[in-house]
Amino acid sequence: MSDIKKPTKKSFLYDAGTRSIIFQILLLALVVFVCYYLFSNLQANLDNRGISTGFSFLNQPAGFPILIHLISYTEADTYGRAFLVALINTFVISILGIFFATIIGVVMGLARLSKNWLVARLATVYIETLRNIPLLLQIFFWYFAVLAALPSPKQSYEFADFFLNKRGIYSPNPITQDGFGIAIMGFILSIFAAIALIVWAKKRQTRTGLWFPAYWSALGTIVVITFIAFAVAGFPLEFDLPVKSRFNVTGGMVLPPEFVAVLIALSTYTASFIAEIVRAGILSVSWGQTEAARSLGLSDNITQRLVVLPQALRVMIPPLTSQYLNLAKNSSLGAAVAYPELVAVVMGTTLNQTGQAIETIGLCMLVYGTLSLTISLFMNWYNKKMSLIER
Repeated sequence: MSDIKKPTKKSFLYDAGTRSIIFQILLLALVVFVCYYLFSNLQANLDNRGISTGFSFLNQPAGFPILIHLISYTEADTYGRAFLVALINTFVISILGIFFATIIGVVMGLARLSKNWLVARLATVYIETLRNIPLLLQIFFWYFAVLAALPSPKQSYEFADFFLNKRGIYSPNPITQDGFGIAIMGFILSIFAAIALIVWAKKRQTRTGLWFPAYWSALGTIVVITFIAFAVAGFPLEFDLPVKSRFNVTGGMVLPPEFVAVLIALSTYTASFIAEIVRAGILSVSWGQTEAARSLGLSDNITQRLVVLPQALRVMIPPLTSQYLNLAKNSSLGAAVAYPELVAVVMGTTLNQTGQAIETIGLCMLVYGTLSLTISLFMNWYNKKMSLIER
């Protein structure tokens, strides 16, 4: 019994948890040292060249025009105002691009799976053509080859109160009147009512198994409540119609060719990738699910909408997130055709006039990082909401 050796106490370095903490501390110290060294080197170089830093330049007059702006802007406004205009332009083109790309992508993805030979082949040609041509080249195509070839304003194409020429698309411009706030409140109320209706319909279907046309009913609820609110407010909305004069089109609202070219290229290019995501998601659903739905007497439309697509969506959401992020970042290519988004205004004109390279680059990185993280957070939330819950 006396020959039994007592276990020796091992050094704390042999503990995996302790080693992990030590390595993390050393890595953190290394990162802090590198950042401090780079910042000190940067500050020394700026001092040697007499370059001032800071964001005070944002309060200085910009002195350059921005042709496309959704808020008031003149050359006498500050760089900060110009930055806000460019920021709004970037958000608008990104949100509209995501909206149209999703619709086109879903339609083309379903079309490629169509049993109609011609429809399926046309969708295949669309997808394989657009996704294999660089986006910048597509922007140039729409801007220089299509929109630039449109007729002059004097010979504009006319459709109702819309005009199309090389200067853009002219449409009626809505002008709000007194009482428009009541109409907006009615619209917001209709959104909440529609959401409540959809939630009630899903709970009812889970409890009783009875199906209710929730989405169509929700759309009707929005239309009816909004119309009633507009009627109560006295229809506080008028339209400034475009009029073709002798040499130009005056009045109304114009969508410049730069905006139209970037929007079409972003939407159609990203839609070609979304179409393949939709096709792959649908094909990932077992064929037995479709056969089971048909055996219950469900039509093909109901089967696709209530059986196949909800299951395919769980496969589609992660790659869809990547495509939305790509579209938001690809909006910076609008600078190639002078669309005044963030890169064109901040990284281009503002940087050249002020020389504040670090600040302007930092602002652009912050905006694109925030935009991408916002899209990612929303899509991750939606992905979690649509995921299967194992009980």
